[in-house]
Amino acid sequence: MPKALNIIRDEHRSIAAVLHGMQHLVRQIRERKAKIDPRVFRAMLYYLDTFSERMHHPKEDRFLFEPLRRRGAGADALIAELEREHASGAQSLRRVEQCLIRYEEGGDGEFTEFAQEVDRFALGYWDHMRKEEERVFPLAEKLLTPEDWAAIDRAFEENLDPLASERDERDFRKLFSRIVNLAPPPIGVGPSA
Repeated sequence: MPKALNIIRDEHRSIAAVLHGMQHLVRQIRERKAKIDPRVFRAMLYYLDTFSERMHHPKEDRFLFEPLRRRGAGADALIAELEREHASGAQSLRRVEQCLIRYEEGGDGEFTEFAQEVDRFALGYWDHMRKEEERVFPLAEKLLTPEDWAAIDRAFEENLDPLASERDERDFRKLFSRIVNLAPPPIGVGPSA
């Protein structure tokens, strides 16, 4: 399997962990009336914004989808659909953020809309990643040449993004650790002493 596809799968796992964490925290509020530190949600949203929207999706568009399109893969409709989903990702994330703000400011009366928006966002994101892994990956493995893969792998291996620096990667690891530490068990270990 090409290295780039393994990198994307690893990134998808990180994103899925954050999505699962968001839904878990919403369930804690719904089922246990738990008071969740909003910094946890904000850190999760920040992670999705800075990593998924600014690095992960542009990388897929440029280095995976574009070569497939050039190969005449016959997947133009699928690729266009995924690119539209990438383009609307920031707007979807903002809707979750706005619902969080309304819930923080408006209290329990705003919780239902916030919970529904988190679920809608997570389910949509999982569906998107599933399309990539189940439909695009096999097509790419079938149609792209070893030369295509060498270029794609190289692009994905260069700090996982041609514009990222080592500092950025350390920042993402630090942010992910912060999310884990802020979240209550079973997601996180709780605040550090």
